[in-house]
Amino acid sequence: MIETEHLRKEFGDVVAVEDLSLRIPPGEFFGFLGPNGSGKTTTIKLLTGLLRPTRGRALIGGHDIQQEHLAAKRLIGYVPDTPYLYEKLTAREFLRFVGDLYELPEAALKQRIPELLDLFGLTPVADRLIEDYSHGMRQKAVMAACLLHEPRVIIIDEPMVGLDPQSAHLVKTILREQCRQGVSVFMSTHTLSLAEDVCDRVGIILKGRLVALGTVTELKQQFGSEGDLEDLFLDLTGRIVQ
Repeated sequence: MIETEHLRKEFGDVVAVEDLSLRIPPGEFFGFLGPNGSGKTTTIKLLTGLLRPTRGRALIGGHDIQQEHLAAKRLIGYVPDTPYLYEKLTAREFLRFVGDLYELPEAALKQRIPELLDLFGLTPVADRLIEDYSHGMRQKAVMAACLLHEPRVIIIDEPMVGLDPQSAHLVKTILREQCRQGVSVFMSTHTLSLAEDVCDRVGIILKGRLVALGTVTELKQQFGSEGDLEDLFLDLTGRIVQ
């Protein structure tokens, strides 16, 4: 469902992403890891069409995100690390607004909006203005909007920031269930224990280059690590920096 071919992005003299080739099949939970400034967010913006690549291409469901952007974006649910919400709307109004952007039929909105509000525990506050929401409530509202049009690809940047343990568990459970339904999940995170817990495979990017790719077990064997994913990550990125 997600494929990149020799993806490269330059900002002047700085190469943020270099020769990135990935293939993430339907139903896979993929973790994208790297230190700050390694190219994770740039990659996500290339996948979602927010940035144009210097070279190479990104495909979503076989659609080039630059050449067939509408077809590709209809397949994507995106949660950025700092999502923007319209604070003068209620959660119910915000979901309806997002549904209208995707041109969802009225019958689908009447069914999906209450379902998602209930799923994320937002029904009691659904008609309160978002400006009165806590960070965690806002994050759940954005997650609900992400799932509204039943995307086939979910791209999510630091999904657990600001969530209490119960809400974080809920989001993990929902994302895994999406994968069981054949949805591809591409998750960027600094929470290595989360990646080890939920991801089928992980990729580690450093200075714009993909330096490791595989299951956690495969990477431990490949790089001779006996610890957890955090130990492997620190060892691998430390070796390369040196």
